Amino acid sequence: MDSAASEVLARDLLQGIRRDVDAALDAYLPAGEEVPGSIHEAMRYSVLAPGKRIRPALLLLAAEALGVPREEALPAACSLEFIHAFSLIHDDLPAMDDDDLRRGRPTNHKRFGEAVAILAGDALCALAFEVIARETRAAALVPRLVAILGEAVGTRGMIGGQVLDLQGEEMAPDLELVREIHHRKTAALIRAACRMAAVLGEADPVVTKALDSYGEAVGMAFQAVDDLLDETSTEEAMGKKTHKDRSRGKQTFPACAGLESTRAAAQELVEQAIRAIRGPLERTEALESLALYVVARIS
Repeated sequence: MDSAASEVLARDLLQGIRRDVDAALDAYLPAGEEVPGSIHEAMRYSVLAPGKRIRPALLLLAAEALGVPREEALPAACSLEFIHAFSLIHDDLPAMDDDDLRRGRPTNHKRFGEAVAILAGDALCALAFEVIARETRAAALVPRLVAILGEAVGTRGMIGGQVLDLQGEEMAPDLELVREIHHRKTAALIRAACRMAAVLGEADPVVTKALDSYGEAVGMAFQAVDDLLDETSTEEAMGKKTHKDRSRGKQTFPACAGLESTRAAAQELVEQAIRAIRGPLERTEALESLALYVVARIS
């Protein structure tokens, strides 16, 4: 399948997944009218904002490749989106990246105030683990799912990556530091999606390792592309402010290696992801298409 056909397939897959995931997210979230309404409205505002749902999609497609019905994987998929929304709310805060726009709308703290935004992020983190524990049909799998997600969120994963990202603003461009930030801040949660799918599908060690490698490579490619788009895209296209990384002295792939090297690195990472799953998995078309879609955003 050529890249154009893969992009069409990925868009079609994402459209169907968004519909199913958004319905489940809506059901799991507290109603906006439930007391205290302000925080529930804030949670819903960020979670249900228009988004690609890449992380839930990766989990659902990987699980389906292992024969797991979509409805059985939805709780874990939604937990990833709750964590992702939590991270975006906190990343946008004045104490972090200080952003006013996210997904084409005012950021959570601009809409609801800093205190409610912080608490909304905290509540979404808690809800992610609650949904896994309460809604996963195979109860015996819950401890492993929780452990994978907890590691991806914590100091060895996303939160640790955010700390390195903030510290890196005071340092000279360093490509190894960029890779470590990307590995933790972005790839950890994407890798967790694939590892959780392997648990749900009770995959053997060979398949589990293949999915882990695929998730790592896709995650690294995704962030390299995001770094590139901050330099080359527009606020209208991205739904958030662009050209901020350079002004804040962020550690990014383009700052260290330039635009063309970033494009080449992202392409190689996607090819690496595809190679990882060919052979160990029998059904790879959907996962390959989603990986190619990551790079298609810059074509």
